[in-house]
Amino acid sequence: MPNIRNEFFKGLLEDFSRDLGADAIVKGIRAETDFDYELQMAQMNQSLSGIDTFFISTSPQYSFLSSSLVREVGRFGGDVSTMVPASVAARLVDRFAEQGK
Repeated sequence: MPNIRNEFFKGLLEDFSRDLGADAIVKGIRAETDFDYELQMAQMNQSLSGIDTFFISTSPQYSFLSSSLVREVGRFGGDVSTMVPASVAARLVDRFAEQGK
């Protein structure tokens, strides 16, 4: 999709968006609890900078995933390869091997 970027940052999203000259923020939503929190953040960003936030619901096959669940599966030796990119799965395996589970 043209004119769409995925970026990492530290600080306020409102400041980061302004520095990029962004016209909008797009966020993925897994569940109703995500929406409640993200709606508050979107309203705050709108009041601070006037930037709009748009929400996209996640694919049902990933709607249950969270970093906590992925870590738990990995910690106990479960296969997380279908849940995260290969590079992340490899790092989890290495991390838990170092920690001795």
